[in-house]
This record gives sequence, structure tokens and C-alpha cells, in this order.
Amino acid sequence: MKLSRPVSWFLLAFGVWSWVIWITFVKNLVKDSSGLAFDDGHPTAYFFVHLTLAVVSFVLGTVVGGIGLRGLRALSRTSRAS
Repeated sequence: MKLSRPVSWFLLAFGVWSWVIWITFVKNLVKDSSGLAFDDGHPTAYFFVHLTLAVVSFVLGTVVGGIGLRGLRALSRTSRAS
């Protein structure tokens, strides 16, 4: 399958965006003082659920961004060969 340049850039940008957003979220989750993430210093179910969401989003962001990067590299090789 061939990806267009705009689609490849979108996928790469989505991957980067996913990492930026979820890293910020995890930092805030770890520093949470509202009692949702930690109860008497121990992680709660809320913490583990949201940490799982973040890890899954890191993996998906990496995969989607990688597809976009591969699409851009393929387009670059095609344009050089022409």
C-alpha cells in the first residue's frame, strides 16, 4: 500500500502528539495529590487503569508514527529514483 505525503505526515504527527500528551499525563498522574491516584501513598485502581491507558497509547503512538515515517521514507526513495 502506498501512503500519500500528507497522510504520512499526519500519521507521524499523530505518533509524536500521542507521546507528548501521554508523557504529560503520566507526569501529572504521578504527582497527583487529590487522592485519586494514591491512597495513603499506595497506588489505587485509578492509577493502574490510567497507567495502562498511557502505556497502550505509547505503543499505538509508536506504531502509528512508525507507519508514517516508513511512508515518508518510501516517498523519498521513490522521488529520488524518478
